[in-house]
Amino acid sequence: MKKQYLVLGFIALLAIAWPFLPPFTVTLFSYIGLYAMVALGLVMLTGVGGMTSFGQAAFVGLGAYATAWICTSPTAAQWLSFLPAGLYPWVGLVLGLIVTALVAWGLGAVTLRLSGHYLPLGTIAWGLSLYYIFGNLDWLGGFTGISSIPPITIFGFSLASPRVLGVVIWAVLLLAIWALDNLLDSREGRAIRALKSGRLMAESMGIDTAQQRIKVFVLAALLAAVSGWLYAHMQRFVNPTPFNLNIGIEYLFMAVVGGSGYLWGAVLGATLITLLKEQLQDWLPRLLGSSGNFEIVVFGLLMLLVLQRASDGLWPILAGWVNRVLKIAPPKREVATSGAATLDQRQLPPAGEEVLKAQNVTKRFAGLVANNAVNMDVRAGEVHALIGPNGAGKSTFFNMISGVDDPTEGQVSLMGQTMQGKPSRAFAALGLGRTFQHVRLLGDRSVLDNVALGAHRRGHKGWIASMLRADRAEEAAVLSEAMRQIERCGLGAVAHTPAASLPLGQQRIVEIARALAGQPAVLLLDEPAAGLRHLEKQGLAKLLTQLRAEGLAILV
Repeated sequence: MKKQYLVLGFIALLAIAWPFLPPFTVTLFSYIGLYAMVALGLVMLTGVGGMTSFGQAAFVGLGAYATAWICTSPTAAQWLSFLPAGLYPWVGLVLGLIVTALVAWGLGAVTLRLSGHYLPLGTIAWGLSLYYIFGNLDWLGGFTGISSIPPITIFGFSLASPRVLGVVIWAVLLLAIWALDNLLDSREGRAIRALKSGRLMAESMGIDTAQQRIKVFVLAALLAAVSGWLYAHMQRFVNPTPFNLNIGIEYLFMAVVGGSGYLWGAVLGATLITLLKEQLQDWLPRLLGSSGNFEIVVFGLLMLLVLQRASDGLWPILAGWVNRVLKIAPPKREVATSGAATLDQRQLPPAGEEVLKAQNVTKRFAGLVANNAVNMDVRAGEVHALIGPNGAGKSTFFNMISGVDDPTEGQVSLMGQTMQGKPSRAFAALGLGRTFQHVRLLGDRSVLDNVALGAHRRGHKGWIASMLRADRAEEAAVLSEAMRQIERCGLGAVAHTPAASLPLGQQRIVEIARALAGQPAVLLLDEPAAGLRHLEKQGLAKLLTQLRAEGLAILV
């Protein structure tokens, strides 16, 4: 059985049961759909991209307040007098998405520069700020809120009924899951997955990780804004309470409990937390004899239990159990060669031409001089060696001539261009590929995915094309190129194996294949033979000889 059949079965079951569900259950399912949309953004942001945010509820508020103001404000009505009133909610949606995108881009540009615990603290700060802005602006109704919000209409058909609007909510949620699943299964998706644990490596592959982080941040905010828009027209009333910090923490609970690295984990987490909260609000006052937000205590204990017993969330446990019971085999990606697009090709410089030059390169760490006035030039079609004992500064020098670090003094030239102050992705753009002394791979991804990451710069399809699966020809070309390099390096048998499960020697060969997938003109190999057995070293020597004959400049 294929996993797609399970998804289609779930959708069919929900569609069949929907007309017969009690009104309260319909409303509850609608809330689950709205919460899952926000949690879906947090899966992309936190689980996949590695950025923790406690402030998503504020973006829900932006979407809700934008449409509430458009639909109820006399000023807005005067501005939009040329439009039928039935279009006002749709104008509110557009306004909410624009405002949310601008606010998220501005906040992300500042907040995402932070790292460690400073990033979540920063999201708490602006989450609180937006909440109090909602409550203190008179034209937004203050803490009293805005009422009499009209329902959404489509071609004159009103979605005022919760049962009808619930269908729209779940349709939007399922479309979002489909689009995000397509995105993650693409060239851009591999770049997003590299943000969590491989930013330095990704930059060396030519990926602008800062831009990718902001784009993921904005995407998560837009999903929250759509949820807020639907919420406002379902409730027909908004006030600041549903957009405070506590609700933002609940959204994060949903993503983590369900499985922060899994799209369907957002749906599972939203369902469990919503149902549990609804039951606890009834049972805890009866058990404790008083009213209060005791469910927060239970949520805290639940979070500790999940983090201890199921750190990846409940979805992988549930999915593993279903796979065993129904005997669902893990998908094996087919690499198509026919119908593939043509990737960018690089013209290698003629043999003997100088491609990489270091002039008086010095690196100081406070009083320690790691490299002192080093001069070196590497030419096309040659293998150049950098030799020295442990601690001599070889890897430090590699980092400076590949853009990872800037020299304290001196300059580096690549392909005749001075590279002072340029990031490592600029070096990759000019044709420099490299491996690392300490292996840097996406351990939970397959060898094929890791090697395909090296060909990132050779494709051009963006996020929208990936979401709509309009990138399939280019994706086939990227995977075909990755497989070619994998087989060339003798790793064809483990192409679909998670990289972390390979021995260290083979992981180093994966790094070489990944660098070759970018079609470099200059290849930097930092201790490539470390951990290799005798026959593997002979194979590596043969590969380097072949690459030199093809015109590559190689620095070992």
